[in-house]
Amino acid sequence: MRFLILFIFLTTNVFANDVSEIKNIVIHKTLKVYDNVIFLDENDKKINIKEFNGNLLLLNFWATWCEPCKEEMPSLDRLQINENLSNLKIFPINISQENEKKVDSFFKDLNIENLEPYFDTPITLAKTFSLRGVPTSILIDKDGKEFARIFGSIDFDDKIFINWLKTYN
Repeated sequence: MRFLILFIFLTTNVFANDVSEIKNIVIHKTLKVYDNVIFLDENDKKINIKEFNGNLLLLNFWATWCEPCKEEMPSLDRLQINENLSNLKIFPINISQENEKKVDSFFKDLNIENLEPYFDTPITLAKTFSLRGVPTSILIDKDGKEFARIFGSIDFDDKIFINWLKTYN
């Protein structure tokens, strides 16, 4: 009986931390540290991620013309209000220098209600994070260090992903 309980405990923990089924997540062996990760809100106010130390952060880089961005944005919106991830703050950052009206229309058309758009107008973060395309999501731990990256779109409703992310919350 003890063996069975131990086996169930070990396999449950292994599967909860395994995101290998999601092919476009890269988990870093060495955490990445960045200085001055700053972007703008809709009112051109500067947002520095250092203000959010102690929170799990997801920086999602996207553009209105990007079809995979459109596909993943609704699940990203639901992830922001996932009750199992109360310490998660998501920043969807538009990198294509699109005007506020076009971005607001994009959010409205997709019924995005739990996220606010942010902007990387001078495209400095695209360079800082060496982005190769959109969407790309950067996952930052409570200490402000990048621990994983998602290249391309994923389903943010995926239970495997959510259970894995909860281990960082």
